[in-house]
Amino acid sequence: MRVRKCESGDKNIVGEKLLLRRIQLGIKQKDILTKLQLEGIEMSASALSKIEGQRRCVKDFELAAFCDILEMDPAELLGIK
Repeated sequence: MRVRKCESGDKNIVGEKLLLRRIQLGIKQKDILTKLQLEGIEMSASALSKIEGQRRCVKDFELAAFCDILEMDPAELLGIK
């Protein structure tokens, strides 16, 4: 895994949690992208990296797919108790 060159952005609140969960599960970015594609969502590696770095907004349908792929509750991902 490469070290992020830029500081985290402020475009979303889920990117860091996505990254940590992906690492926890031992899933590579390319595997996430493949699973997104199977759900009908086209995303580049650059876009996923930007989401994880909080430098790109996350669309609602992308959020739902991330929750499904990473087996997370949306409330958990959004930091809602």
